[in-house]
Amino acid sequence: MLRYLYANQLNQYPKLASAMFRDRADQFGTRLGWPVEVDHRGEERDCYDRLDPLYVIWERPDGGHGGSMRFLPTTGPVMVNDVFGHLTGGAPITSPLIWECTRFCLARDAGPNVAAALMLAGGEIMQQFGIRHFVGVFDARMVRIYRAIGSSPEVLGSQGEGRERISVGLWEFSREARDRVARRAGIPPDLSRLWFDRAFGGVAPGQSALSA
Repeated sequence: MLRYLYANQLNQYPKLASAMFRDRADQFGTRLGWPVEVDHRGEERDCYDRLDPLYVIWERPDGGHGGSMRFLPTTGPVMVNDVFGHLTGGAPITSPLIWECTRFCLARDAGPNVAAALMLAGGEIMQQFGIRHFVGVFDARMVRIYRAIGSSPEVLGSQGEGRERISVGLWEFSREARDRVARRAGIPPDLSRLWFDRAFGGVAPGQSALSA
């Protein structure tokens, strides 16, 4: 199932949270070789995890982590402006209607539907929070994944070649895209909405969420 948790709620799901940060260390540190910080527990965190971001997590039936993403509003500190601003010509991307999506992580043995499920959750956030776009940095391997899911971004800027290519992308999410991603994920749209409503008490967060 999909869980929506702010950082200050992760202590309610310690097994799930720890597995997420360990899988992040495995994906970004071990498999991709990024210079990420991994603590003595084998968990990867960065400074943006201290800003109370919203996480979307695919929780396995046993309570383990299958995949996850992290969201922050671009009205505050975000990676795309702080670290990758050169990819967009140095002009910061700042709007209450644009959130950043980072740390797209899949467990090593994640099922083929997990990536699509995470993107479906992103669509729920976009629709229910009144967000028009997500922005994020992605590497070359993700191009195929986004295409397979049916949710490819508009590329705003890139650097590097081949497998080393890094890009900034901008996503929007139409109803047609939502239905396409839901089919790919094997999740009925009504069930996706139910999981979202359970997380937020059945009330769309609206404008209050934009300052979270």
